[in-house]
Amino acid sequence: MSAQSPTVAIIGAGPAGLMAAERLSVAGVSVTIYDRMASPARKFLMAGRGGLNLTHSEELPRFLTRYGAAQARLAPAIAAFPPAALRDWAHGLGQPTFVGSSGRVFPRSLKASPLLRAWLARLAANGVRLASRRTWLGWDADGRLVFRLPDGSQETAAPDATILALGGASWPRLGADGGWVGLLAAKGIAVVPLRPANCGFAVDWTEGFRARFAGQPLKNIALTWEGRSVRGEAVVTDYGIEGGAIYALSAALRDAIEAKGPIDLRVDLRPDMAQAVLVARLARARQRETLANVLRKAANLSPVAINLLREAIGPALPRDPAVLAALVKAVPITLRAPQSLARAISTAGGIALDELDAHFMLRALPGTFAAGEMLDWEAPTGGYLLQACFATGRAAAEGALHWLGQGLEAKT
Repeated sequence: MSAQSPTVAIIGAGPAGLMAAERLSVAGVSVTIYDRMASPARKFLMAGRGGLNLTHSEELPRFLTRYGAAQARLAPAIAAFPPAALRDWAHGLGQPTFVGSSGRVFPRSLKASPLLRAWLARLAANGVRLASRRTWLGWDADGRLVFRLPDGSQETAAPDATILALGGASWPRLGADGGWVGLLAAKGIAVVPLRPANCGFAVDWTEGFRARFAGQPLKNIALTWEGRSVRGEAVVTDYGIEGGAIYALSAALRDAIEAKGPIDLRVDLRPDMAQAVLVARLARARQRETLANVLRKAANLSPVAINLLREAIGPALPRDPAVLAALVKAVPITLRAPQSLARAISTAGGIALDELDAHFMLRALPGTFAAGEMLDWEAPTGGYLLQACFATGRAAAEGALHWLGQGLEAKT
């Protein structure tokens, strides 16, 4: 290792890898980012099409609970680079942020591309090199990193430290395909199986319902599963159902389906109206009115919501106000299976966190660090995903600096 200019290879040009590169380059480290795609941060750009939800404004103690079982391991990294620091960082790139009505934080431009352009320009000015179209193949017999080039040839690299930031396996066409799993498993590193997270679920809609309502939203609803209720929106799709409220429960729903098979999710189509009030309003309806008209007037239900009732129990809806109100407040939808990993928003599973030391270094591979979505954690949408990717990327860089510093001291 050169005492004057230590080198670090970062594999993966997503948010975690780019953030690691920034921290290292500021410290004077020579950084090369390797990525198998032609351009960096493609998934980041895709996420930005919906407004680029960078983080969330809630207080840090509650924020950290969103990471579930991984909270204790991620907390130091996020506390060292919390949402406020991320907002300051974006502002420093000329992208001030604002807090939306739900508490989510967005850049004022509501786009990823201006922020990414400014970020890449900063990295280039810091001397960071981007080596695109390099597919990582693992290590050779001498411990050097091996990459396949587009023409099929190979090249190697022998950095002083390596940071792995290859992402999970959702949206593989954008770069992260989970191809690293076997490479690390061959080194004896425990990898928790990759599974879909923040995903939709398959529902066996009738053909008529699917053809008429696929793509239509169910607004202002509440979903309930095993005592937990989430309010928000969902969208009927040709394969089933997805949307923010579904994603908030997706981890629990996925785990239940894996353990039990298909499950019934309950949908409250009018969570803002007490059941007794709904019964009274339905009871006032004229007997000659169609039930569809009654539900539209008394419960303010949309056509997709009314037909969701029919999907649950058949075309003949009950006229009894109490029975009908009970159905409106708890429509059963049978979820058959989670959406495929390739179509999920994010990935659960990954490198077991016990494989890492406090500096995000792989215990079995000294000098090799890991960050981002390839680690075994998951979180709901709402800014928590990107925040953890940024924070763990920075933490892995700090770990690499610690490692490099120790190496330099040993040589002097």
